[in-house]
Amino acid sequence: MSSAATSSATRPLGPGAIAVVLVLCLTWAFNQIAIKLVLPEIPPMLQAGLRSAGALPVLLLLARLRGVKMFERDGTLGAGLFAGVLFGFEFVLIYRGLQLTSASRAVVFLYTAPFFVALGSFRFLGERLGAAQWGGLALSFLGVALAMGVPQADVDGKVLLGDVLIVLGGLLWGATTVIAKGTRLRFAPPEKALGYQVATSVPILLGAALLSGERITHMPSPFVFGLMAWQAFWVVGTTFTIWFALVKTYSASKLSAFTFITPLFGVVASYFIMHDALTLAFGLAALLVIAGLFLVNRPNRAAAPATDPLLNVIKT
Repeated sequence: MSSAATSSATRPLGPGAIAVVLVLCLTWAFNQIAIKLVLPEIPPMLQAGLRSAGALPVLLLLARLRGVKMFERDGTLGAGLFAGVLFGFEFVLIYRGLQLTSASRAVVFLYTAPFFVALGSFRFLGERLGAAQWGGLALSFLGVALAMGVPQADVDGKVLLGDVLIVLGGLLWGATTVIAKGTRLRFAPPEKALGYQVATSVPILLGAALLSGERITHMPSPFVFGLMAWQAFWVVGTTFTIWFALVKTYSASKLSAFTFITPLFGVVASYFIMHDALTLAFGLAALLVIAGLFLVNRPNRAAAPATDPLLNVIKT
């Protein structure tokens, strides 16, 4: 291992880096809420497609400023397009699911993705899981089973279908992460790795909007335009790129300790902003999923992974 790699693997997070990570986690926690607030005026597939299209210029600008060659042949095209297809269908599932379920439930079920990453890395990349990781997987499964299996007054078949779609979206998110970890895509600059996914998702999402007969029936309000710009330019175009850069600079295992904050923030924010109901059963389920996420992201001392486990671990 090179000295640079060793340095990034052990480099502690200073106050500045911690502040940046907390801002990112807060951003992602509010993202499901933003999507829900836009849905009454812009249908889901159109919203997702326009978001990806708006993020592309930001990625190209960041790449130009940093001197990244986005179109240089480097052997990543096949893996990048495959990851992009999964990325596109991931958001078909997530945005459709958000039509049916609440933002608080969505943010918890979406963050089952790191568990799928752990299982995929174990199955396909040969990474070993320690007792803490297996315990985390068990807790997450128990949390999801509790949230879906315990009868709740505000949960019907439509909500449960939305929950399932969000979990399937998390599965595809995990799959794109495993692809990014196990192919040449892991050597690509952050802007290029993300650019493949965002660019490929545009025709998939807009095609899904066309097949669904979606259309915008009236001029969206300035508030909705603001939320769309926030999602495209800040969430997708900027924060994802910042995260990739952090992963290349600091220890992925140290950064991962913060990921459990996102669903926690999301549930609390959904309660105050969207007035989502928080039953005792769902509260316990959310705590189990968050605890499982924390355990899964604890570094395995017995066998440190050969690749950054958070190369593509947070998005939406």
